Amino acid sequence: MPKLEALSGMVLSHGTLVSLLAGYKAPNHKIHTLLKEGRLIGLKRGLYAVAPQENTQRVSLPLVANHLYGPSYVSLEFALYRYGIIPEYVAVITSVCTKRGKQFDTPLGRFTYQPLPAAYYAVGICYVRESDSLAYMMASPEKALCDWLALTPNLRIYSAKGLEVLLLEDMRMDEDILCGLDIPLVAKIVATEFRKQRLMHLVSFLESL
Repeated sequence: MPKLEALSGMVLSHGTLVSLLAGYKAPNHKIHTLLKEGRLIGLKRGLYAVAPQENTQRVSLPLVANHLYGPSYVSLEFALYRYGIIPEYVAVITSVCTKRGKQFDTPLGRFTYQPLPAAYYAVGICYVRESDSLAYMMASPEKALCDWLALTPNLRIYSAKGLEVLLLEDMRMDEDILCGLDIPLVAKIVATEFRKQRLMHLVSFLESL
């Protein structure tokens, strides 16, 4: 089935799969067979990933996250780890969305989604292209950090100095990377007014580095 093999690692809807399998008398039965053979990975009802054809290939988890629930973009701890800002590996693929929060447990791992106001959501998103055929939405480093500060419950941040202790000592964030963050972008995020007090301390902290 060369058409499917050419889509190794991609995420496909049920409708797209049925069109690819149009030469079969019973496309749904063929989908069931492909799932049993491990050539397809079921993500949720009506959504599948094409299993990679080489041992060195992997399904892009951020791509899966974008397709599982949207509109959404990858952010929070998963993005902070991908950017090297936090040192600990993050197993859960964390995203934010504009609808209610959600969680999916799939064969590829757990995907979580936290809601944000639409005006705040729209600022600081990157379009990441991994290859000619693979791209996804992910927070910029600045937005991932702002999202983490905005959505982490029970943070008591009363000053830029207190935030410094939280980020550099408690979270062990990479100071060199923080020094390179785009302060005007952070200020633009602050201007949306969501969790303004916490994020204003972030601007002051970054300016002090």
